[in-house]
Amino acid sequence: MIYFASDFHLGSPNYETSNSREKEICRWLDSIKDKASEIYFLGDTFDFWFEYKAVVPKGYIRFLGKLAELNDRGVKLHMCVGNHDLWIGKYLQIECGVTVFSEPKTIQIGSFKYHIHHGDGLGPGDNRYKFLKKIFTNFWAQKAFKWLHPDIGFSLASYFSRKSRASEKTEERIFKGYEKEFLISYCDEYLKENEVDFFIFGHRHLALDITLANNKSRYINLGEWFKGRRYLEANESGLRILEFKQ
Repeated sequence: MIYFASDFHLGSPNYETSNSREKEICRWLDSIKDKASEIYFLGDTFDFWFEYKAVVPKGYIRFLGKLAELNDRGVKLHMCVGNHDLWIGKYLQIECGVTVFSEPKTIQIGSFKYHIHHGDGLGPGDNRYKFLKKIFTNFWAQKAFKWLHPDIGFSLASYFSRKSRASEKTEERIFKGYEKEFLISYCDEYLKENEVDFFIFGHRHLALDITLANNKSRYINLGEWFKGRRYLEANESGLRILEFKQ
């Protein structure tokens, strides 16, 4: 079986809440480890992540240990960076065997094609974020951030992460309509030149399952793990949308 989940946001909004969610994620991973051949984490696994030469964020020991355990069992682990953790580097690959990617990719499972990504920066609009992403992913910008003491760097990142979440409008978490959803627009545009059965994204913090304009392909959004516990299970026969219950 191949599994997909997104938007854990480990580290947010505070230690106690994040720690409780981390334990729940580990229980979920335990529940699928005997069936899983691959697991895809589709972005914003961490609310913030940055790797200095000899320093990484403290915490997340249970989750990172679980990744290492799964890797040792032969489970292939993949992690797409999101808008909150786009500075993930080589640490997870070296220590936990995680393959990290940042661009949309299409994978084949049986006879089905899956197009997967976090979802940030895709489709029309959101030009402010697309501009900022170019800055944040710039080599020299990352180099400059490294000159900040970790206490200062992580404090700044946590502040802006909280500010971003606080400014998120309630209507951002409701379905805007087929024509106004930027990821649906991206899917329909992509289908003009490509064949895909399932588009799997996160980012919107809104669980969706939409049949696209070609009346064949589906756009599935995984939602988030603040309140929901949604994940996908896929094999050669197709997929199932599931909810983890303790």
